[in-house]
Amino acid sequence: MSYPWGDERRYNSYSGYFRRLFGRRMQKLSVDAGFSCPNRDGTLTTGGCTFCNNAAFTPSYCSAEQSIARQIEEGIAFHQWRYREAKRYLVYFQSFSNTHAPLEVLRQRYLEALSHPEVEGLVIGTRPDCVDEEKLDLLAELAREKYISVEYGIESVYDRTLQAVNRGHDFATAERVVRMTAERGLHVGAHFILGLPGETEEMLLEGVAKINRLPLTTIKFHQLQVMRSTPMAEEYDRHPERFRFWTVEEYIELVVEILRRLRPDIVVERFASEAPPRFHHGPTWGLIRNEQLWGMLEKRLVEKDTYQGEFFIHLSQETR
Repeated sequence: MSYPWGDERRYNSYSGYFRRLFGRRMQKLSVDAGFSCPNRDGTLTTGGCTFCNNAAFTPSYCSAEQSIARQIEEGIAFHQWRYREAKRYLVYFQSFSNTHAPLEVLRQRYLEALSHPEVEGLVIGTRPDCVDEEKLDLLAELAREKYISVEYGIESVYDRTLQAVNRGHDFATAERVVRMTAERGLHVGAHFILGLPGETEEMLLEGVAKINRLPLTTIKFHQLQVMRSTPMAEEYDRHPERFRFWTVEEYIELVVEILRRLRPDIVVERFASEAPPRFHHGPTWGLIRNEQLWGMLEKRLVEKDTYQGEFFIHLSQETR
């Protein structure tokens, strides 16, 4: 059976998306361009989001002390050793908020990355409150020649949660900026954390309808991981009863139900995250890898004979 995205996988996969777009495998290379975050440098606050320990998710070859060009070279060497098929690359501006700088600084750093002959484009991780018309126009200009995706950390569709984790913006800001980005023909990604304190499974499933209304190209879901040296770690120590940690099997079941409700054209880049054990504070899944989790998810989709967008498609047909 072929699904709406054109292959036999039961979800709209990131690898399939790039094969359709580029005709080949693409590999992302993370770089640290030396940017900060308005939630850390005093633009908004200095405390940061309560869950954030950026070092836990930054690859070892990333260092703002090295040039972007040097980080790209080291990233290519790393991925060519790990993934023999890796030939063409997208540079992922990952660390902190990668539109949080003056326009000319952004232009210089983006162009430095794009100047590498093996780089096909950029994925720029940032916050909804760190872009404006001029910055989006710059990205649209670059997108005339290269692939450009803007990935927004949204984290939750509920304002009460966003306030509780000191996010510094509301969901309406995210909605507005995602639309501004898509209107310029840019690819748009979003990141959501599943399991933030106070959010139930029912809330997460109901929230998919709000996600579906966003003009997204890609999406990442991550399970909540409490990281050391964060305000959330302190909150967990004080009030562990506020936290909901799923077993792997329970989490897979939740993701299956989210996928059934998710718009079928949204590409699913990730549904779980990994961080080195030394960063964890609280329950973990041990050493299980993302590759194993993908296999478990696909197996469960087959067992339930379901697929991404099943409920969304049926509901759309009923309301015609």
